[in-house]
Amino acid sequence: MLHDFKNDVFDIIIQGGQSNSEGCGIGPLEHPFQPNAEIYMMENDFTIMTAREKVWGNDAVGNYAFSFAEKYVINGNLKPDRKLLILLAAVGGTSFHARRWGLEDDLFLIMINMLETALNLNPENRPVALLWHQGESDTQNPVYDTHYNNLSKLVNKVRSVAGSDDLPFIAGNFVPQWYNENIDICIPIVKAIRDVCADIGHAAFIESDGLQSNNEKVGNDDKIHFSREALHFLGHRYYNAYDGIIYDV
Repeated sequence: MLHDFKNDVFDIIIQGGQSNSEGCGIGPLEHPFQPNAEIYMMENDFTIMTAREKVWGNDAVGNYAFSFAEKYVINGNLKPDRKLLILLAAVGGTSFHARRWGLEDDLFLIMINMLETALNLNPENRPVALLWHQGESDTQNPVYDTHYNNLSKLVNKVRSVAGSDDLPFIAGNFVPQWYNENIDICIPIVKAIRDVCADIGHAAFIESDGLQSNNEKVGNDDKIHFSREALHFLGHRYYNAYDGIIYDV
């Protein structure tokens, strides 16, 4: 029998961006995410299910929203009789430049449709955070002003649809190994993301220092993606920033 999610009350986490937000991290993890009855996810086909790591071949693949969600629950942000719903709107290899995340572009509109769908399930559902990791693909067109304006518009529109001008927005830096090997094209995009977080209010930019790539963890030449372990700790950094935003009001 299909579960009727209209009878559940959700705090909603919106997760957008490209592959490091979609989750491409492999390798060992000491304390992997355990599916439970409090944390759910919505795929971009609008399917809702218990949150769980995806599998590529023989590898489990990490997602920083899951360790964020665990901290959200453990630290008491999730009130009794509520559940947590993560909207998995990120898609690997996507950019503003290729017209995927602009306000009239397909992935942005799907993300907004996912949010509206989640809100319409129950009038007591509420968005609590917009988690974003994106920009690697836009380094192929590294124009500061363009990326700053695109990202600012995205955050403002999501906040408008969410009905919350102060919806926390959190974004993060690239994998250090890949960033350092491509620093000239990364600097304008990362500066734009950092500045949006500084200017837009109720936002934070997360540094990625010390977090390993898949290549560094398992030796597979994949330098652009955080390892599974790195994504776990990245989620903790996102949560700590979120905690700082909600209590600094």
